[in-house]
Amino acid sequence: MMKTAIVLALALMLTTVSSQTFHWGSCPIVPVQLDFQLAGYLGTWYEIAKLPAAFERGKCIEAQYSLRSDGTIKVLNSQTVKGKVKSIEGTAVVQNLLVPAKLGVSFSYFTPYSPYWILYTDYKNVAVVYSCTEFLRMFHIDYAWILSRTRVLPTSFIAIAQELLTGFSIDISRITFTDQLGCV
Repeated sequence: MMKTAIVLALALMLTTVSSQTFHWGSCPIVPVQLDFQLAGYLGTWYEIAKLPAAFERGKCIEAQYSLRSDGTIKVLNSQTVKGKVKSIEGTAVVQNLLVPAKLGVSFSYFTPYSPYWILYTDYKNVAVVYSCTEFLRMFHIDYAWILSRTRVLPTSFIAIAQELLTGFSIDISRITFTDQLGCV
């Protein structure tokens, strides 16, 4: 009976993660950027490429990060869907001051913080971000983003970002590129 319940629960979860990147087993262990400086990361980042995410189906996807007076980080994500700009505001926090590149992000008071790990950034051009959540240590769903300070990123930066992800055993075979053309 217990096995049947677990299989049924997994089947239900799998139907909800069909547009996500699903893998059996635990999340890979990945290092984050050493000496990360949050102040340099703040500002606007444009999504260049990503692993599939159900909550990102539009074009012109961007994120704006700014520091709030309480020390948390305001995250304002926007995308254009069917010609209309849709935005959502969330909160990011540095969860461990000894590892400031490991942020937690939430877009609701009712959900826990999800990992948002900066694997690499040069602060001026490119950032590579990773998130992974495990379920019962049986499988995980991960996200990865290649971000840029501009809507277009030279292919050399994209190639380096992809090599970084694959070097950390992150499967990027389902990576998609974000349409940043015709954005306001």
